[in-house]
Amino acid sequence: MGRVSQAQAQENRRRVVDTASRLFREQGTQVSVADLMKAAGLTHGGFYKQFASKEALVDEATAHAFAELARRHTAGLEQYDGRRDTAQRALIDAYLSVEHRDDPAGGCPVAALAVDVARGDEDCEARRTYTEGVADFAAFLAPVGAAGEGEDGIARLCTLFGALVLSRATAGSPLSEEILTAAHAALTEAG
Repeated sequence: MGRVSQAQAQENRRRVVDTASRLFREQGTQVSVADLMKAAGLTHGGFYKQFASKEALVDEATAHAFAELARRHTAGLEQYDGRRDTAQRALIDAYLSVEHRDDPAGGCPVAALAVDVARGDEDCEARRTYTEGVADFAAFLAPVGAAGEGEDGIARLCTLFGALVLSRATAGSPLSEEILTAAHAALTEAG
């Protein structure tokens, strides 16, 4: 088999990062390199031509997941002509939905990657990226013009995060949807 072109190598790398981002959110970072490469449709041996280590891929896939989240926030603002409160309400509606609960691979990296990041090295790039992503998400959720809005954004994010994680852990029982409904009411009735 011959060498791949530089353009094909870049496309392969993009595909691996995208696949890893989804698999890590769905299954955690313990997914094996072999399984990851198979899911990306590439050979296991090609991994080390693209990445120095699995940790390097975890760092890059985490950054990819948070960049995707930031793009969603920007798209929400654009969709609602910059009306942040309307974009926030739409995000809350989508975040606390059964569809989001049932799609960790395509869902929020804050909820999906929390345990893996917490168990990882404090000095790793994935932790720095995760921390920045959480701060950015909380800033997006902060109520417009409210006193103490930074703290309110953090409280809103904690409510979203907690509800999503608990609803995923109780999926298949009536409690799961009750959690989503209660968190939604707590976040939207006052605003």
